This record gives sequence, C-alpha cells and structure tokens, in this order.
Amino acid sequence: MKELVEVIAKALVEKPDEVVVTETRDGNHVTVELKVAPSDMGKVIGRQGRIAKAIRSVVKAASTKEDIYVDVDIVE
Repeated sequence: MKELVEVIAKALVEKPDEVVVTETRDGNHVTVELKVAPSDMGKVIGRQGRIAKAIRSVVKAASTKEDIYVDVDIVE
C-alpha cells in the first residue's frame, strides 16, 4: 500500500522528492502516513477534500484484495 500512495502523491505534487510515505502494520490493520511539502498540501487534499477522499478510495479498493484494513493519514 505504501508504494501505491507514494506513486499517486508524486504524480500530484510539484516537489515529488519531498514526498515521504511511512507504513505501520498491526495485524491486518495498516496505517499509511503521507507527508508532502507545505506548498503541495493543497494539491494532495483538494477542494473540500476530494483528492484525499479519492486516494483513500483507491487504497481501500486495493486493500480488499489483500484482506487488510488501511488508514491513509495526511500529516504536515
């Protein structure tokens, strides 16, 4: 899941070298944290959170194949 979030985020931002994705596993629960440059935060979140919601939807769809639950957190 980490790689999927990283590819999506790097495609959206202007500074792809500042994208940092960390993954924490606890059984079948995975937390993915996404950090981007402050100037790119709006591009990742989108208007009214639409882009962030879309990223979470794609990750959720991909995680059902592996039978795991994934949380995507966008942090500053």
